[in-house]
Amino acid sequence: MKVVNVLLGGPTNLWPDHLLINKKSETWIGVDRGSLRLIENGIKPAIAIGDFDSLKKNELELVQAKVDNISYFDPIKDYTDSQLGIKVAGEQFNADVINVYGATGGRLDHFFTNFLMFLSSEFKTIAPKVRIIDLQNDIRYFLPGSYTLNKINDKKYLAFIPLNEMNLTLNDEKYTLDDYHVNYPISFSSNEFVGNVGHFNFDNGLLCVIQSND
Repeated sequence: MKVVNVLLGGPTNLWPDHLLINKKSETWIGVDRGSLRLIENGIKPAIAIGDFDSLKKNELELVQAKVDNISYFDPIKDYTDSQLGIKVAGEQFNADVINVYGATGGRLDHFFTNFLMFLSSEFKTIAPKVRIIDLQNDIRYFLPGSYTLNKINDKKYLAFIPLNEMNLTLNDEKYTLDDYHVNYPISFSSNEFVGNVGHFNFDNGLLCVIQSND
């Protein structure tokens, strides 16, 4: 299974603990300022991507000196830098799992771009490969079907967020649903695992599942 990590430019105080420790051998994609932050932590990105408008001249020169493969994009473009990073992870690196860091915090419009991009037909097929991870949250996406979900050890809470109309069943979580018809996007938040495994199923659209802690 090929895992590719994507580092965006979100606030470092929301990074998971020890995010970049002992990970030099892993495959990393640096997106805009994320490229610089990888270099500053001794990690050479396999590729740096973006318009790099968040970098000062000397910072961009450092990225150019340290990274062999750089894809430059005009700031006026059809895709955001984060969308480009995920496209490259899926299409060029053929990732089975795409871990995205630095996608939360800061500007809300940036966060919602990152959170909602998988509703588009272009990104929907790659959605099940993606995990958006920060200090408190682990965000995943699911296409219609039946699933078994494993509890992350340090996460207490569980949220199910239907992003489309669907019929949703939560089989064995603390708060259950039985083929519940959802008409519009909503967050069924503050649920919890009963044990270490939960099961759910739904029939249409895209479902976001978040494990989190305070």
